[in-house]
Amino acid sequence: MKVRIGFGFGVRTKLNDDGFATVVDALERLRFDSLWLSERIGGEAPDPLVAMAFAAGRTTKLKFGMSVMVLPGRNPVVLAKELATLDRMSQGRLLPAFGLGAVDPHEQQAFGVERTERAKRFDEAIRVLRGCWADQPFTHHGTHFHYDDLVVLPKPRQHHVDIWLGGIAPSELRRVGRLADGWLPSFVTPDDAARGREAIEAALAEYGRTIDDDHYGALIPYATGPVPERLLQGLAARRPDLDDPSVLVPQGWDALMATIDRFVAVGTTKFVILPLTEPGSPDEWVTHLEEAAPIVLARQT
Repeated sequence: MKVRIGFGFGVRTKLNDDGFATVVDALERLRFDSLWLSERIGGEAPDPLVAMAFAAGRTTKLKFGMSVMVLPGRNPVVLAKELATLDRMSQGRLLPAFGLGAVDPHEQQAFGVERTERAKRFDEAIRVLRGCWADQPFTHHGTHFHYDDLVVLPKPRQHHVDIWLGGIAPSELRRVGRLADGWLPSFVTPDDAARGREAIEAALAEYGRTIDDDHYGALIPYATGPVPERLLQGLAARRPDLDDPSVLVPQGWDALMATIDRFVAVGTTKFVILPLTEPGSPDEWVTHLEEAAPIVLARQT
């Protein structure tokens, strides 16, 4: 199995100006596998599509993805062209990952899709994206989108663009088995990953599909010191099923590496690590990454 470790910026990141370039350059120089951008309309995080394009123009090896991009509320045909163009210009380094969006009235208002409609729009939009990237003209008549002999050019450089989805709810796991090429959940334990993979594989068998063994991943938040109480409260709200939400955040490099090893033991090989409390200045970011790289990248194969 090929273990790969990328680096993620959360929805609270303030890397939305020239400091972003400094950190991207460090990720490339230190040979992290990939960069992942979160999306939040009402947050400081930069727009993932713009940030990925900027990062692609400064790098030659670093891959990049979204963790995750909200799909309901976007025109899937326009998005298909944008992502295909980015994939071509970056020599096939795009790793698209999509989600339904945060359970937040502000965010739902911003994307203009009622909560009850998000899942149906999401599923149909995934099919439209794949149709737009296919070699033949695309005809589709669904609930929300209608096209006859649609042609979207250019095509992605990757012959097949792998689409990653997250989530651990039963409906989300079935959606992975029905539609996705990879699974990238966040704020999960190794036990969650093992149970989730079993559920996905059951859904894959039901739909006559497969996912590559090395396309099971996890986004792991970590801390280099104590986790602030306000963040623990947020984790508790996100995972009320856990008695101790701090188990989701390894504290210190040794704890992070032990957590990664436990994930690998249950078949997880793609990782996005994300500092729960981010460094301050761009220079502090670079120092943090230089400390992290020789430790965490030792696990890459």
